[in-house]
Amino acid sequence: MSSTLGIRREDKNRWERRVPLTPQHVLELHRNHGIDTIIQPSQIRVFPDTDYHSAGARVQESLTPSSVVFAVKEIPLPVFEHGKTYVFFSHTIKGQSYNMPMLKIMMEKHCTLIDYERIVDQTGKRLVFFGRFAGLAGMVDTLWAFGKRLQWEQVDSPLKEVHLAHQYQNLDDIKTHLAAIGRTIQTTGLPTSLTPLIIGIAGYGHVSVGTQEILDMLPVQAIQPADIPQISAHPSNRVIYKVVFREEHMVQPNSADTPFNLQQYYQHPELYYSVFEQYIPSLSILMNCIFWNNQYPRLVTKDYLKKIMPRKPQPHLKVIGDISVDIKGAIECTEKITTPDNPVFVYSPATDSIHDGYTGDGVVIMAVDNLPCELPRESSQAFSEVLVRYIPEIMNADYSVPEFESLAVPDEIKNAVILYRGTLTPQYQYINRFL
Repeated sequence: MSSTLGIRREDKNRWERRVPLTPQHVLELHRNHGIDTIIQPSQIRVFPDTDYHSAGARVQESLTPSSVVFAVKEIPLPVFEHGKTYVFFSHTIKGQSYNMPMLKIMMEKHCTLIDYERIVDQTGKRLVFFGRFAGLAGMVDTLWAFGKRLQWEQVDSPLKEVHLAHQYQNLDDIKTHLAAIGRTIQTTGLPTSLTPLIIGIAGYGHVSVGTQEILDMLPVQAIQPADIPQISAHPSNRVIYKVVFREEHMVQPNSADTPFNLQQYYQHPELYYSVFEQYIPSLSILMNCIFWNNQYPRLVTKDYLKKIMPRKPQPHLKVIGDISVDIKGAIECTEKITTPDNPVFVYSPATDSIHDGYTGDGVVIMAVDNLPCELPRESSQAFSEVLVRYIPEIMNADYSVPEFESLAVPDEIKNAVILYRGTLTPQYQYINRFL
């Protein structure tokens, strides 16, 4: 018996051109597993409707005939159908207040919710993700912001040539252009006022991997946090220094007699305090690629920026690329989310205020929250390549069984079921307190 999946049109904003499944994989699912597809028409999707029609999908408004609906971003409240199963990034597992009304509606309509973010292996490692592409686009946009900021400060630098990620044709175009800029840095060097140019990357997961993939197009020398004082004393102007910070560099145990323990830090962050501020004055750019919630110490606080910004000479820090974009989170001065066409604002510690753009006193913040949509084709292809492996088991599951324990799906999928038939599953009961 064939089953039918639905693909929802993305309409959160005009930049969201991604799709969870490509036409090629829609065709493969039909041929190999007898799974049919209905897809809503879209004027902006990176793969046109005709490509899906050619792959055998029905292009129509109504997804009612489908048993499971797939999307990328959150789904508008009026769209949910009673008893249906939905698979998308729900942004609810931290109790995000802006999505609690959506979760309530899904509960009222007895929907089942599977969240890509929680499809993980036995070690908790995410299996279906866009993170690398957030890192790729985020690093490009941050280098653009850095180049623009330098121009405003009347500092001439090869980085002024960098464009925003969405202004390039594709990822290959980005890498080719950055490699050319890198050759200029190697040949002519950076201005003395910029050296050493140290870019700090907090985190080492998928987002960090994408960030470093872009950065490595330039003449980069990887250093350790402990190397920063020596590099600052004897810098080269023909390289960019890259330093990746892990948890043991960012925090220390409250007790001087206790050694750092990663699992203890994850489980009891209250036993640790931040030591990250010691590195901030040496960094020209900080990339925030870490998972954060309010149990953990911040990387950058407003109080610290207020303390260091008036210093003479001024600290190197000009731009923070906040790829994780937790509002007032790890980067406390991330006051709002930005968009690909208006990606940065300046935070002024003196007045505790922000204004759009890259000019004026303070530090520039890049806080685009849907960075992978700036590389819509490549990010959709990579995402679909992984997701398609799980589709047959998601589609063949019987979501009519009354008890969640009886739902027969692989553990990776079962762990990602936040709601089952309108009820929070056991490991997500904690979300009730946010509702």
